[in-house]
Amino acid sequence: MIRVLKLFIRSALWLFCSDIQIKNKHLLKQDGPLLIIANHPNSFLDAIIIGAQYKRKVYFLARGDAFTKKHHRFLLGLLNMIPVYRLREGKQFLHLNEFAFNESIKLLKKGEAVLIFIEGTCINSHELQPFKKGTTRILEGAHKQGVFPNVQIAGIAYNQLRGIGKKVNISLAQMNINQSILIAKDRVEFNKNAFELLHQQIFPSQIPTRIKKNLFYYLHYPYYHWLAQKVAKRTKNTVFYDSVLFSLLLFTYPLFLLILSSILYIIHIPLPIIFGTLLSIPLLSKRTIEV
Repeated sequence: MIRVLKLFIRSALWLFCSDIQIKNKHLLKQDGPLLIIANHPNSFLDAIIIGAQYKRKVYFLARGDAFTKKHHRFLLGLLNMIPVYRLREGKQFLHLNEFAFNESIKLLKKGEAVLIFIEGTCINSHELQPFKKGTTRILEGAHKQGVFPNVQIAGIAYNQLRGIGKKVNISLAQMNINQSILIAKDRVEFNKNAFELLHQQIFPSQIPTRIKKNLFYYLHYPYYHWLAQKVAKRTKNTVFYDSVLFSLLLFTYPLFLLILSSILYIIHIPLPIIFGTLLSIPLLSKRTIEV
């Protein structure tokens, strides 16, 4: 199920993003217990894009307020997301963070990969925010249990933080930890070194996205424009625009293609031509986006 979903997501990202460039791609093949530390400029889309690059399963720590509804919990669970709560979500949830950190340590102990956004918040900016304690708490707990995961730094940056056609740059770096994290001084030193290394991995592209207004642009325009407006209204004054837009496109674009094929069938277009058209529309639509 997870493999099929990841393949589906990779296909959707190919359409949603004009280009995804990865620096130090060989680090994606690292096996064994792995803690991936990333910046957080674009909400859940960051986790989706970074996680999709790894062939192995990646678990994510995500903000807990997104798990309040049942269907949200189900979908986020499919994406291997673990809720982390902040004070603003309510003090009654903070005790659940112990579960999130312990679950992360258990996963690392099993040799799994865990992705954490060390800033602990997202503000739609490539400027790093002060680091929270979650990352060092996980590492401290793992080290005390004799688990010493590899640590990767993943800097993710976009040429735009809103809408389709974005160019994404991901820069990976190996972080060497010379000693166990056991006391407050160790945690401060780790965050200082992680901040410096992560800051060096963030490379936003300055090339703007251009949309070519050809036949395929106008074919998609009513569907995309209506959906984008709805998402903009629902996510006003939040950082979730891209995440919600991508999720809705992920699940509704096949329906859009199905409606097109039904129209072609009703007007008696031969089935081979319908199938050929359905395959070619996504491929040719990619050409409407330029950077």
